[in-house]
This record gives sequence, C-alpha cells and structure tokens, in this order.
Amino acid sequence: MGHTATEQAGSGGLTATEHRLANGLRVVLSEDHLTPVAAVCLWYDVGSRHEVKGRTGLAHLFEHLMFQGSAQVKGNGHFELVQGAGGSLNGTTSFERTNYFETMPAHELELALWLEADRMGSLLVALDDESLENQRDVVKNERRQRYDNVPYGTAFEKLTAMSYPEGHPYHHTPIGSMADLDAASLEDARAFFRTYYAPNNAVLSIVGDIDPEQTLAWVEKYFGSIPSHDGKQPPRDGGLPDTIGDQIRTVVEEDVPSRALMAAYRLPHDGSREADAADLALTILGGGESSRLYNRLVRRDRSAVAAGFGLLRLAGAPSLGWLDVKASGGVEVPAIEAAVDEELARFAEEGPTPEEMERAQAQLEREWLDRLATVSGRADELCRFAVLFGDPQLALTAVQRVLEISPLEVQTIAKARLRPDNRAVLVYEPTAQTDAAGTEEEEAAK
Repeated sequence: MGHTATEQAGSGGLTATEHRLANGLRVVLSEDHLTPVAAVCLWYDVGSRHEVKGRTGLAHLFEHLMFQGSAQVKGNGHFELVQGAGGSLNGTTSFERTNYFETMPAHELELALWLEADRMGSLLVALDDESLENQRDVVKNERRQRYDNVPYGTAFEKLTAMSYPEGHPYHHTPIGSMADLDAASLEDARAFFRTYYAPNNAVLSIVGDIDPEQTLAWVEKYFGSIPSHDGKQPPRDGGLPDTIGDQIRTVVEEDVPSRALMAAYRLPHDGSREADAADLALTILGGGESSRLYNRLVRRDRSAVAAGFGLLRLAGAPSLGWLDVKASGGVEVPAIEAAVDEELARFAEEGPTPEEMERAQAQLEREWLDRLATVSGRADELCRFAVLFGDPQLALTAVQRVLEISPLEVQTIAKARLRPDNRAVLVYEPTAQTDAAGTEEEEAAK
C-alpha cells in the first residue's frame, strides 16, 4: 500500500511517501538527490514507559543486545559491515521509543536494509546467556559513567521521579536501576523481543539518494517474510493534571563543583499547539546567551556561570520544562531562585516582546531546518511523527506550526504553567570536602 508524494503546504518542498507491508511494517520514503548518501532509520514503539516495576532498563538493554549479532551476522558484525562500507550507525532509547539508524553511501543502501531485517527477524537465534551478560555489564558501566560517577549525573533521574508519581510509566528513566538490570533473565529478554521487536510495531524510514521502486523491492524482499506479533499491550496511561499543584523540593549534598538549581515544570503534551508555545516561551527565557535568564543571572547579577531552560517533549505524558542554573562561587541558591521567579513572573505578566518572538521563532526554525536538511535528521523525524502521532507528514510542516504561534499564546502558557506551584526543584549543595578544595584553590590562585 502507498500513496503518491505530494508537497505539503509549509514543507519547504520536502516530500515523503508512505507504504505498509502485509506484516504491518510501515515504510516512509523521502527522495533527496543532493548528495549520494542514504539514511535508514527504524523506530520500534517501545521505550521505558512500556516497562513494569522490577524490570526497568530492559528497553535500553535491548538496544545494546541488537548490536550483539543475529542469525547471519555474528558478534560485532553489524558495526564492522556498516563501517567497512563507509557508513555510520547507532541506536538510542527514550521513554517512548527505541531507534536504530545507519547513514550509508547510496550504493550500500541494500546492505543496511538487510542488516536491519536480519536482526529484526532472527536476533533470538543469536541471543544467549553470554551475549546477555556481556551487554548487561556494558549497560551497568554506562550507568556508572554517565549517571552515578559524574557531577549532577543523577539529576535527570531524580527530577523525573519527583515529577511523575510512583507507579506512573514515566517515573523511571530508560537507564534502569542496577538491581533491575541484575534481575533480568534470558527469558525476560526473549519475551521482550518477541513482544516489541515485530514489524507491526515499527516504522522504517529511508531518506536520501534512493530509487523508490528499487528501495521498496528491497524492503519487501528482506522484511516481508518476518511475521507480525499481536501480543503487545498498550502502554499505561501517562495522563496527569495540568499542574503539580505544589512545589516538590529535594536538597542533594554531593561532591559537585558548585551549587546548582534545577527544576522541572509540567507542560503540555508534545504534538499540541500549546507545546509549541511552551517551547517558544522557554527559548525566550533560557534558550542561549540572548535569553532573559542568561542575561539576568550570568551577565547582570553574575550570580550564575550557566543558565538554561529547555523543553523535554513527551507525547504520552506531560512534557517537562527543564531549568538548569549553576551558581557562581559563594552565591546561595535562594538568591538565584528569587531572581528566576521574578523573571518568570514578569514574563507571565508582560509576555514576550516582538523582538523576542522573532528571535525565538527564528532560532527554533533554524533548529528544525537543520534537522530536516540532513538525510539522517529527516529520517528520524519522519519516524518520530509516524510512531508518536500516526502521521509522518507532520514532520514536514513542523516549522510552519511554530511560526504560527502568537505572542498571546506564549504568554498564556507561561502564566498558566511556569509557576512555583507547578515544579519539582532539585538543589545541589557541595559537600564540605568540595568547599574546602575550592577554598584551597582560591587561596593558591592569590
């Protein structure tokens, strides 16, 4: 099944066609003959929100297992074959999906499709205790290196748990806990694969210097015989009230370089006009060195060395507005927090200036166009809109939707959501050892 590529209004001339195999695999193609490369992107509709208590981290663990070999490709062969052909590849896991992607010289597209089909259809043939233990250790080391043993490394995990209540599907992050990673059995892994790594639970996008007819023939040849699976349960409901209703607060004393104020605000679901308005509000307030918070905290008050405010877009649960301020030496967090609240209240009362709206919309427009201009970025966005919102064509008109947002919509969402009673707050205080070390360094500098 398929339909003809038609240029969408506001798409900048980009087109995409959609197709579906008999086994349920959705395929999206977008021709781009500017450079002789092709991107393959495969999104599986599974992330940490699909996990159950006691088995967190399975989605991320499986992202690693998918690079451990399949029926026709042994060990590290996936990496070796792609890189040997001049391509690049990787995979990532989030709350809402797991994705795998390759960017290849156009004449090597068939190889990438064969590799993805082989592991979708036959990973269980190669999955054994040895490969599971190998990748379990890799993921545990990744957790140590990126979360447990770096300054502020567990902030995301802590704020997520504070923002979404116990039992909520987004309460835990994709990395999972050490205890749950240790508890995962080979049968757990096999059941997870059978449930979620099926063609009818995936979207395959192919973008670049392609011949659509030949590409579809390859997709049918390699993916068409993989059976579908109907055992997947829908993710648990992630809905919550628009606001938290109170300020949740945690103080963390750790060996960190400086005091920090971090906060998460509950914001509208991704895919909505309100989410785009929130994105513009956060861009004006904390998106770069021209933002209000940077100008106030870093340039004017000199109370912080860094200040940012960004949007973590989520489709199955309220999105999060992510505030991150690192204090200057000797500055207390309450002074920074008071300044932040003053700026947010002023913005809610006055709204953005015309210059701020123009700059923020231009910034988001540039970011979107940068994504869509690369074959890999466009392939990823086509998959995202297909999996999360049911329509890959929405990726091609996202820029236009941002440009249609009015200043009043930006002010309205800021006034309704960027309030002290709608946030989880994490305050970092350096331990005595850190303070002492800092004092010794300052004395030595003198």
